[in-house]
Amino acid sequence: MKILITGSGGREHAIAWKAAQSKKVDKIYCAPGNAGIAQIAECVDIGVMDFDKLTAFAREKEIDLTVIGPDDPLAAGAVDAFEAAGLRVFGPRKNAAVLEGSKAFSKDLMKKYNIPTAAYETFDSPEAALRYLETAAMPIVLKADGLALGKGVLICKTREEAREGVRTLMLDKQFGSAGDRIVVEEFMTGREVSVLSFVDGKTIRIMTSAQDHKRAGDGDTGLNTGGMGTFSPSPFYTKEVDAFCREHIFQPTVDAMRAEGREFKGIIFFGLMLTDKGPKVLEFNARFGDPETQVVLPRMKNDIVDVFEACIDGTLDQVELDFEDNAAVCVVLASKGYPEHYEKGYPITGLEAFEDREGYYVFHAGSRADGSGRIVTNGGRVLGVTALGADLKEARKNAYGATEWVRFDNKYMRNDIGKAIDEA
Repeated sequence: MKILITGSGGREHAIAWKAAQSKKVDKIYCAPGNAGIAQIAECVDIGVMDFDKLTAFAREKEIDLTVIGPDDPLAAGAVDAFEAAGLRVFGPRKNAAVLEGSKAFSKDLMKKYNIPTAAYETFDSPEAALRYLETAAMPIVLKADGLALGKGVLICKTREEAREGVRTLMLDKQFGSAGDRIVVEEFMTGREVSVLSFVDGKTIRIMTSAQDHKRAGDGDTGLNTGGMGTFSPSPFYTKEVDAFCREHIFQPTVDAMRAEGREFKGIIFFGLMLTDKGPKVLEFNARFGDPETQVVLPRMKNDIVDVFEACIDGTLDQVELDFEDNAAVCVVLASKGYPEHYEKGYPITGLEAFEDREGYYVFHAGSRADGSGRIVTNGGRVLGVTALGADLKEARKNAYGATEWVRFDNKYMRNDIGKAIDEA
């Protein structure tokens, strides 16, 4: 088989790495890819939103399966474009990707089908939102309705912070048109857990749990980022929590989408809050999470191509997912100043230390080859250093040890990824 993966981040590197292990796969292409992906795939200079060029390339190279990595092309109809061209593709169609593409849609869906989530109100005008906030209980959460690179969520502790948040999202347009409409939610407390799943329209298969760290600084301080690290499994995702979520959240979401005429095939990422009143949905994503993928896929025993095809063909009920009885931790090495201002182009050294070391992986997120044989930094999140261990504490120790192998100027990382493990 020939496979095309679209995207250029650590998630896509992890998907390509996993796909390369499939006995079915002869050749992998990635558009546009990065320097790490280029070591296992042929990278093609086509943007993820250039559907015409992507489908033309897939036809020209006789690609057997395309995997759409990021959220923006899914929300814009990448899968629809590939299907219209008669090409086999993994991911939800545009009318199903709205599950992530619109916070208001997903909240309304949960309300209609009694899927546990925070109480909320939706606003199209800043004036109406500001009026509502004058009597709302604090703290409160403001969410841009559209896609905002995982950063369009503001937790406001005071009424003034909430007013400023409305101005940031709806008037200053910090996240562009994503803030044309906002969702105002009650503030929930509890442990956050991420659960990824494969879906074929009717059947859902749950992957192992994970937990992301979004804030830039230690102790969950600083700005929201795309994710500074993650670990899997979550010790807080117990058998009791799993049983509740399967009955009241996971399958009901798949059934609700089908009932709405929006059959979902692909990945549903459930962002959960384990509250004192039980698990509730924080958010849905319509694709693999980043950096959750970097700790989930190294633990998965299945041939990922078999699972992709079962989702497309509606035969997921014949597949049982199998994960290693171990743990994984990923620490993101970022450029100092991320997620705001940072410099690029610094040479990266030490990557060869990961070669032939079982249980250690370095997934590239923001890297490029500079033409002289060097790999240099090319983004805010540069690398995801992942390590396995018999348990979470060992995996964490291994991951942080491996971060020392890699060097580049302005290297920055959090030092407390997975620290919650000690509290479990």
